[in-house]
Amino acid sequence: MIEFENDISASLQVLRSGGLILYPTDTIWGIGCDATDEAAVKKVFTLKDRPEAKSLVILLADVRDLLKYVAHPSPEIADILAGFDRPTTVIYEGALDLAPNVINSDGTVAIRIVKDTFCRHLIKRLRKPLVSTSANLSGQPSPATFAEVSPEIINGVDYVVSYRQDDTTPAQASRIIKLLKDGSVQVIR
Repeated sequence: MIEFENDISASLQVLRSGGLILYPTDTIWGIGCDATDEAAVKKVFTLKDRPEAKSLVILLADVRDLLKYVAHPSPEIADILAGFDRPTTVIYEGALDLAPNVINSDGTVAIRIVKDTFCRHLIKRLRKPLVSTSANLSGQPSPATFAEVSPEIINGVDYVVSYRQDDTTPAQASRIIKLLKDGSVQVIR
């Protein structure tokens, strides 16, 4: 039995019913929901007190899943992603089959392929992309550990994952890049 099986089961139940979870990602603790559920995504913006004009990051478990959610990913995308030495979120053009409120007004979407075991299990079993936004109120610092997550966030989600709550290794948000049409890379963060 996997050490986080109970967390996965409870998270799936909440995610499938349109709820929010607080969970450890490959970077910092995040607020998550089904990225194809517009009402669930709206709850994330409300909880964070964040304007909907700001887009959210989407997590996927496999590079091939990009084909379902991005109109024309670069044919070299698997090689490009394999070359990253740290968690990197990529901004893609031509978002498909996602909740409209996770897509930026210019039609782009920010997606990270996760290597983290917990996140991969959760996404694969949900069979949908997962929203991942920092577990903080808009304008507040992103929590580097679970202990830094505010009570407002903890009390505002439907399920808090127990796995890795005691991990005190400070984490940082992912790098964000945009692949430009000419093949060059623009670093956003």
